[in-house]
Amino acid sequence: MVGILLVPVNLQQHLPEHWSKIVDLNLLKTIEEQLGEEFLPEPKNVFRALNLVPEKVKVLILGQDPYPNPEHAMGLAFSVNKNVSVLPASLKNIFKELESDLGVVRTNGDLSDWVDKGVLLLNSSLTFNPTQPRQHLKVGWNLFTKSIIEYVGKNGAIGVLWGNHAITMKDFFLPDRVITSVHPSPLSAYKGFFDSKPFSRVNQILTKQGISEIKW
Repeated sequence: MVGILLVPVNLQQHLPEHWSKIVDLNLLKTIEEQLGEEFLPEPKNVFRALNLVPEKVKVLILGQDPYPNPEHAMGLAFSVNKNVSVLPASLKNIFKELESDLGVVRTNGDLSDWVDKGVLLLNSSLTFNPTQPRQHLKVGWNLFTKSIIEYVGKNGAIGVLWGNHAITMKDFFLPDRVITSVHPSPLSAYKGFFDSKPFSRVNQILTKQGISEIKW
């Protein structure tokens, strides 16, 4: 019996063209070779956040890595598919703060409409290995996404950085265009995420710039 040669997944075919000149395509090839066959989200959704054209990014909300649940992981940080009835705890807390901050009540966890309004929902690591949870944090995604973060920061986007991991990226944003707090996880939300008012603060910054507010 002839052994089967595993061919690295081809993610570049799913990378929106408008980001291909910004990211490191050679690094992407190196990442592809390390991913293996089991990862989340499915390949066509790995770059879903990047369907937003670079020049239209008003706000970047940075997550760490995709949800470990295949029903939840859909390519946008903190977001889940619209048919998910029980929301992840962090997303529930985000919605609690949104209601407290702006009076906006959301029950559907699909945040695709935020993307349509100029919000880049990016994870630092774009894939997750369910069998080795921390493996994909080490394959090079952090360098790949750092170039995206740096680009949108230089273009004047507002950085919304929740938790220590995300806050390490704050220097890529202008001092008056970065909002930080602890993570919305149940482990930390009561230590400074609640009542941090990130959504109204984003809109205040946009208004000062003469840019239309986000309808959260």
